[in-house]
Amino acid sequence: MAEAVISKEEIMAVFPTVQKTMADALGCDVDDIKLDVSLIEGLDAESIDFLDMVFRLERAFKIKVPRGKIIEDVRGDMPVSEFEENGILTEKGLARLREYLSEIDASRFKTPMRVDHIARLYTPETFCKLVIRAQRESQAAG
Repeated sequence: MAEAVISKEEIMAVFPTVQKTMADALGCDVDDIKLDVSLIEGLDAESIDFLDMVFRLERAFKIKVPRGKIIEDVRGDMPVSEFEENGILTEKGLARLREYLSEIDASRFKTPMRVDHIARLYTPETFCKLVIRAQRESQAAG
């Protein structure tokens, strides 16, 4: 199933709120939150911070984001065995990830890539797109 394109305008419309929410969750300056900064490598976010950010974004935007939503969306209808083997993304899985995380510089996708390392790629823009997708889903359902 092809995903509707998310425009730069849509991203910039939600970014100020995402930016402030992330700065609050990470205890850093709003100016440190750039669209393309790695949350883990650039801002030292940890897994607990991701939970906090998602919780805060859910409140700020009145949306619901199920845990593991990004990986679930990346995999889509692809069987797990085609997506990953022993915790390592397959070529097809990696191709899907690159497509889904189109905002991430290609040089950051390492091969082999462990599934539990996917979060290292996430940026504030990834979360802007997550918010927009959740808003669309809620509008479609509502």
